[in-house]
Amino acid sequence: MAEAIAQGLIRAGKVEAQHVLASAPTDRNLCHFRLLPPTARVLRVSPNLPCVVQEGAVVMARGRHAGSSEVKLLQTLLEACGQCEEVPEAHVDIHTGLSGSGVAFVCTFSEALAEGAVKMGMPSGLAHRIAAQTLLGTAKMLLQKGQHPAQLRTDVCTPGGTTIYGLHALEQGGLRAATMSAVEAATCRARELSRK
Repeated sequence: MAEAIAQGLIRAGKVEAQHVLASAPTDRNLCHFRLLPPTARVLRVSPNLPCVVQEGAVVMARGRHAGSSEVKLLQTLLEACGQCEEVPEAHVDIHTGLSGSGVAFVCTFSEALAEGAVKMGMPSGLAHRIAAQTLLGTAKMLLQKGQHPAQLRTDVCTPGGTTIYGLHALEQGGLRAATMSAVEAATCRARELSRK
């Protein structure tokens, strides 16, 4: 599809040296735009769903001829959607596994937190609101304080307290390994799709 679009743009005379092309499809890497004029300034962009509430995580990788001014322009535009970082193209597929698919992983964890509270007797609506607020507050603390998650986790754990018991149960259930495997699987799939 990207090649068809590129060919159509070229034939229509719509892509010239002064144009900047930003590509967002997950399944297309910069190599898919080789049909464009050799000096085309192409950037590959990978957003995630929270962009719709201006809290997205967006990365972009520049093609061979995209310069700092194109990166700065696109970054300024994309920061309206949340955090935007320039990365090497090899990190775009990792971003898809971490942040694009990560939205579903976080929702699954939020749902599990709430279901645990429901199991213990809390009404469902309240449990889901508190779980979501806990995720939001934790994310803000990590971003604002710049702390490593392990430090914040340690700060919450009191010796012999509720949190360390709960963390032990999470580790027994394999949460860390399952989460790492989910990011790996999603990244590998993103790589497969972008090479087609």
